[in-house]
Amino acid sequence: MTRGARLRARLAEPEILIVPGAVDALVARLVQQAGFPAVYLTGAGLANAQFGLPDLGLIGLAEIATQTARVAEAVDIPIIVDADTGYGNALNVRRTVQELERAGAAAIQLEDQVSPKRCGHFAGKDVISREEMVQKIRAAVEARRDPATVIIGRTDALAVDGIDGAIERARAYRAAGADVLFVEAPVDRDQLARLPKAIDAPLLVNQVEGGRTPLLPARELQDLGFRIALYANTTLRVALYAVREALAILAADGASDRLANRMLGWDERQRLVGLDEWQALEQRYAS
Repeated sequence: MTRGARLRARLAEPEILIVPGAVDALVARLVQQAGFPAVYLTGAGLANAQFGLPDLGLIGLAEIATQTARVAEAVDIPIIVDADTGYGNALNVRRTVQELERAGAAAIQLEDQVSPKRCGHFAGKDVISREEMVQKIRAAVEARRDPATVIIGRTDALAVDGIDGAIERARAYRAAGADVLFVEAPVDRDQLARLPKAIDAPLLVNQVEGGRTPLLPARELQDLGFRIALYANTTLRVALYAVREALAILAADGASDRLANRMLGWDERQRLVGLDEWQALEQRYAS
């Protein structure tokens, strides 16, 4: 069974799918070890962590495809890949889907912002026409080689056209073939509750700490009708907070003693990267 097929099977189960984000292969492996059934390769997190850049559409297809392949080598669980706007028009979207699918993506998320896009919880967003985005969704659906690969259609129109406009777009993207719909940045619980009732498709909700959308327990989101709860950059932000704290202690003490119980143990680190397996291979080849 392909990763896309496994993701579809999991989406068919009644329990909401909680998906943490990862910026690299090692964090993705931690997500898998924690028991989560899927991982999200976040475009914003990749721009932040790998390049020190804001989420303003500054990374491209080659960079996200390279990281997708690295994550796919490190984990077995399905990978949902943030492909931003598809990096161009419908023709670009076609190539984007094929490249990311080849790299190991189980699901590919495409959004309807103008280029260059920006974080869905930033001000000043704008969207392309509904018709242009429908063309992109159609191109994505036709481009996939594995029919089980999940296409996620995201709309940022709520901030531009209001919730009615966002719902209208989501319905159009569903009609064009999107498997999952993602209305970005609802601003209150009433808007969240309205979406699953108005859109006949599996829905994804993005839980951004400090963002525009209220943070609700996954069980409550499930009761509202959402199928995926995304925590795209939770792991990155927790890690950055911990690194900043560690550096402050190191600078103050001139030593790392106080950090010993706040870091992954030496043996745990080696297990995480599979040192034993690689050493066993080394011995087998040497003999």
